[in-house]
Amino acid sequence: MGRESGATDIEIKVQGLQGDNDLNPAVSPFPASQPPGLRRLPPPEHRPFRRWTPWLVPAFVLANLVVFAVIMYENDCPKTYMGDCVAVFLGRFAFQPLKENPLFGPSSSTLEKMGALDVRKVVHEHQGWRLISCIWLHAGVIHVLANMLSLLLIGIRLEQEFGFARIGLLYAISGFGGSLMSALFIKSSISVGASGALFGLLGGMLSELLTNWTIYTNKCAALFTLVLIIAINLAVGVLPHVDNFAHIGGFVSGFLLGFVLLIRPHFGWVAQKNVPPGYLATPVKHKHKLYQYILWITAAILLIVGFTVGVLMLFRGVNANDYCSWCHYLSCVPTSIRSCSSSTISCLSSQEGNSLNLMCGGNRRARSYLLPNATEAQIEELCSQLCS
Repeated sequence: MGRESGATDIEIKVQGLQGDNDLNPAVSPFPASQPPGLRRLPPPEHRPFRRWTPWLVPAFVLANLVVFAVIMYENDCPKTYMGDCVAVFLGRFAFQPLKENPLFGPSSSTLEKMGALDVRKVVHEHQGWRLISCIWLHAGVIHVLANMLSLLLIGIRLEQEFGFARIGLLYAISGFGGSLMSALFIKSSISVGASGALFGLLGGMLSELLTNWTIYTNKCAALFTLVLIIAINLAVGVLPHVDNFAHIGGFVSGFLLGFVLLIRPHFGWVAQKNVPPGYLATPVKHKHKLYQYILWITAAILLIVGFTVGVLMLFRGVNANDYCSWCHYLSCVPTSIRSCSSSTISCLSSQEGNSLNLMCGGNRRARSYLLPNATEAQIEELCSQLCS
């Protein structure tokens, strides 16, 4: 139903100026007129890269919270749902019954109305804007708080290091990449959430570590920690109602974007631009290493080709599961009570007054729901839950 993810902040230390990238004293380490007792050394906490004041990530968090409040206001459970709403003292901000939405949030029909990713509407009604709007919607309080905490922990550190422009692009494009992959593989339910964009930030952190490898201390420890965090978060994606395809699509997009947007000049080039008084830097002609240029070009090509092919496949109505029979396992682990079959789910439904009666065509389970005037989207979601 929603895209959920967690993340952990990672402390990455910049390596001290060492080796052939050091700031080297001039042939005479002090000016000739300066006695050795008054030598001037480089500032002990000299920072070669600019530190930015983060404001875009907090603005994203605020925007997501405001949008969620608007969704709950529009949902108005006590008025539109004749069942037992949760926290009715909140008035029209009350939550849907937990059997319908266990994340303490609105109904699926409200999410669909507000811009959730619905492949049928994207393809057949030409509502491509849903690939972007769904990034700003969340399925419930638990969903939005988990994602916004992760965004603060990851995003603020990245914005401090690289600025609002690059991190804003990384977040938005990765979110689009996650939505695109989700739309190619998930055809029977709606999807919302910012976790595709959050995984893009994690992917960008990984590629940034690799492309700027020479400036980090404890390289292997930092790499192991980051890979472990990514693996744990992807493993969470196999839980029920979690869109792991959005996670994977966002991560891959962010990983490639990191090579393009988060590239840093190597220390030798930076040193000659930031020489403290009384010191000279080793002359360096090129701003970046050769491998950084190669990664930049390769990642840019893969991004352009991948997004172009993905968009063409989506708007031609292609189901990516037809070309990858095992890919559904990336978002589902089969158990004795849960099947990962990619076959079409269907239910027999009937409306009797305020009751919606459903019977799954696969396992023959039947259940009644107190749901007057059920929409097609609500029926499909309840059918999916009943048949899984």
